[in-house]
Amino acid sequence: MPSAISMITLLTDFGLRDYFVASMKGVILNINSQARIVDLSHDVAPQQIEEAAYLLKSSYRYFPDGTVHVAVVDPGVGTQRRPLLVSTSRYYFLAPDNGLLSYIFEEELSVEVRAIENKQYRLDSEGATFDGRDLFAPAAAWLTKGQPPGSFGRLIRDYATLPIQEPAVNNKTLTGRIVYVDRYGNLISNVTPLHLKELQGATRKSSSEVTIRIGGATIQGLVKAYAEGSSASPQALINSNGQVEIFVKEGSAAEALKCPRGEKIEFF
Repeated sequence: MPSAISMITLLTDFGLRDYFVASMKGVILNINSQARIVDLSHDVAPQQIEEAAYLLKSSYRYFPDGTVHVAVVDPGVGTQRRPLLVSTSRYYFLAPDNGLLSYIFEEELSVEVRAIENKQYRLDSEGATFDGRDLFAPAAAWLTKGQPPGSFGRLIRDYATLPIQEPAVNNKTLTGRIVYVDRYGNLISNVTPLHLKELQGATRKSSSEVTIRIGGATIQGLVKAYAEGSSASPQALINSNGQVEIFVKEGSAAEALKCPRGEKIEFF
């Protein structure tokens, strides 16, 4: 279990138009005025838990040990869904029990999951619509003040997870899916170089010989950089997160192919 430091990251679907993010930061700073707060993103599409899970997975490990990661995309706020405090060998995570932390459970070591039950770590509120401010923000701040995880609530084992589908090779075809669409319209898949090596073992094809099919389009091979692409047609590469990405040079693959998150992608 890490030693908490005064660094807190925030990931939400709140946007920046309203008072939501500012009030969370105010609560944190009122408890620990020395806290350093980093915004991972507040532009998650409303209620899109899978999108938030991907963004958290892609960024959390680049922070110092002891960082407290707060992720609030919470369609079930005000219901019986539990707020979670997850301790791992390096970090703390606070999030609703709705599958948002699925990749953390899969990738992190020494995972300990608790329900946040101690009312000492939440604000009093007439309503139950804003656990980001009233529960997750104060709980995170108190963690940075040295409060032990065991004081927040009981250990649980029946936490929710998303149905994460791994790419698979069948009949010499590798099938994956698009897990994220970034602001440039690039289509990020869940296919990695390891999956491509598995396909190459079955087909004896190099990466330049692999054919990719997505959204009615066919792409031949992978390039190494965006500059090697074409503005007239989509291309594929391995991005810096180690995932196959479909792009259009200086354009939007999402618009060109009309492909949303969840779209199937095939390699053969």
